[in-house]
Amino acid sequence: MVIRQLEYLVALAREKHFARAAEACRVSQPALSTALRQLEEELQVPIVERGHRFQGFTREGALVLEWAKKILADRDGLAQELAMLQQGLAGKLRIGAVPSALPIVSLITSPFAQSHPAVTVSVLSQTSIQIEAGLENFEIDVGVTYLDNEPLRHVRSLPLYQEDYILLMPADQAPPSRRTMPWTEAAELPLCLLTPTMQNRRIIDGIFRSVGCAPHAAVETDSIINLCSHVRSGFWSSVMPRALLHLFGVPAGTRALRLVDPAATRTVGLVMADRDPPSPLARGLFDTARTLDLDAELQATPLQPVA
Repeated sequence: MVIRQLEYLVALAREKHFARAAEACRVSQPALSTALRQLEEELQVPIVERGHRFQGFTREGALVLEWAKKILADRDGLAQELAMLQQGLAGKLRIGAVPSALPIVSLITSPFAQSHPAVTVSVLSQTSIQIEAGLENFEIDVGVTYLDNEPLRHVRSLPLYQEDYILLMPADQAPPSRRTMPWTEAAELPLCLLTPTMQNRRIIDGIFRSVGCAPHAAVETDSIINLCSHVRSGFWSSVMPRALLHLFGVPAGTRALRLVDPAATRTVGLVMADRDPPSPLARGLFDTARTLDLDAELQATPLQPVA
């Protein structure tokens, strides 16, 4: 067995197509197929369901794939540890972040990059379910997600900040002196919200239910930018994490009111896979995050437009 065969196997699982897997590995399709057959012969089990097209993996193949991902992750971790001895932390840090937390990711990656300039960073917008699966499958190193709303399995976590909520609404729909709005009143407005596949939406729905409301989402999207653009159109309002204002500020033509009764919060934090040894890159990002006070920085963000 050689590492390259395992890389071919993982590529096939990712691409679900022999030709695309071969292209991703920069080899010919016959070379990839031959390597996988050699792996089957060496392990003496069928791995790939045979057919004119890729049809999936056998039961034995699924087990081999799981081990292949672990072996390749350990290979990468070893390479990172050895690089640290020579030149400091290096490699590619892969981060999956829920959309509502994307605006704050740079508050962590910027000081991390200053301490570790040889590391490149990839940030993906993912649901909390995708983050959990990505950590389990060695596809990302770190997640930025909710820690206390839905159960997380097999992870190590580090709280970053308390997410609280604002109502972003057209500026002409609220008196300039108003600063807060009860959730019950917000429920009566035409709202644009994230889709139910997003945990932020499930949190917001749960808060509305806690005060006996079931608002109608007139617009649903998986994009924070799309939420802001709909509010700026002058018709819809939206419930958003206050942290978004750190990036966008209060968009022109809108007002941001704190949502109260209740003043709800949820914990957002870093997660990495609960395995030893941990990923050196994930460990490095955790170490950087421990030096930061994101709560203080985010709470200092004004709710009113800067003149």
